[in-house]
Amino acid sequence: MLIQFIKFGIVGLSNTALSYIIYAALVYLGLYYIIASVISFVLSVLNSFYWNNKYVFKSGNDQRKHRFWDVLIKTYVSYAFTGLILSNILLYVFVDALHISKYLAPLLGLVITVPLNFVLNKKWAFKAGS
Repeated sequence: MLIQFIKFGIVGLSNTALSYIIYAALVYLGLYYIIASVISFVLSVLNSFYWNNKYVFKSGNDQRKHRFWDVLIKTYVSYAFTGLILSNILLYVFVDALHISKYLAPLLGLVITVPLNFVLNKKWAFKAGS
């Protein structure tokens, strides 16, 4: 499980960078920060699903083909809780209540959301036989 968590972290770091670049670019272009967060969420979950399916939680090719849509939907649901709902609540609290920069706030939320994402993906979305 430690090796999986390390792989998950590597995928997560690259995915977080991608998500943040999309978010920051959209905010810089004048998009409301919550909308920018939702757009970056949708795109980054697709990226995360691809790499987690291929590299972190890989299973046999035949099994993966049959489970593709099931796992993709579960991935979006698990990330929706942490990456969409919880992240945007934290983002709102950090930016509007605590007056933290729109550019720093999403990075602070990672301390809470990353461990939760790992557990939800390992125990539910990519669980063998689910």
